[in-house]
Amino acid sequence: MSVLFTFPGQGAQRAGMLASLPDSRPVRDTVEEAETVLGRDRASLDTTEALADTETVQLALTIVGVASARHLEEAGDPAAGVMGLSIGAWPAAVVAGAVGFADALALVARRGALMRDAFPEGYGMSALIGLGESVVRELVDSAQADGWIVHVGNVNSDQQIVVAGRDDALADMQARATAAGASRVVRLDMAVPSHCALLDGAAAALGEAVAASTFVAPRLAYFSANARRRLWRSADVRDDLVNNMARSVHWAASARIAHESGFALAIEMPPARVLTGLHPAMDGLGEAVAVVDAGWHNAAALIRRAGTIAD
Repeated sequence: MSVLFTFPGQGAQRAGMLASLPDSRPVRDTVEEAETVLGRDRASLDTTEALADTETVQLALTIVGVASARHLEEAGDPAAGVMGLSIGAWPAAVVAGAVGFADALALVARRGALMRDAFPEGYGMSALIGLGESVVRELVDSAQADGWIVHVGNVNSDQQIVVAGRDDALADMQARATAAGASRVVRLDMAVPSHCALLDGAAAALGEAVAASTFVAPRLAYFSANARRRLWRSADVRDDLVNNMARSVHWAASARIAHESGFALAIEMPPARVLTGLHPAMDGLGEAVAVVDAGWHNAAALIRRAGTIAD
């Protein structure tokens, strides 16, 4: 069965995630390249204080994602497909061969800075759990009619919808969602209102920055969690990476599409198990596993086993 590597987005970060990577040649090479490109050592990207900055956390997640995938490719087998959530799409594109690691790091730094500078304070995201998409959209429409700055961001699963907006609007949405029957409302570790029209300007600026970078057709299957389909052309992957900050995420729907395309084993890269928890139940053969739960050795073994089954 085909293996899909999945890459979590911002909010999944934790201090020490770079230091906890395995001491393997692919990891060392990846981290050393990143340090050279960025002019920063890994320790400067790996603290609680550093990860409070949007640019730094996006760089750290990109490095962790690429290093983890390269380690598993050597310890197990290469994946046949990739899919990332938000910033996770960038390491996914690197692993798929659609953009070089050095170019990706430079563009991710620009991406993070644009997002941070667009909304330096007073904005964020909250997950509404236990309500369907249609209910949340009605709540958001009502809140907007009342003058609140809030938008639907991620449709992570049938019962987990994330909204983005100003802090006071998120507090108002918490009250509305609770009254509507939400089981929980969780403020995410996000300092910016992603995946909505509030970031259209930042996405346009990033689009100008990518002109000097080279993108090629991905050598692995590249699934977009925003477009809800596989992207084949380099221009489409580039557009996906540039604009995903301002486009809604549809994780569960995209995971179903990947599964229907023959990807029955999804391995989530560190540092989280967020995507594994969102993975929808599938008919027939299939499973989703996070490296942080399985461990490096077991994750590699699962990948090798999947290759045997495919043969």
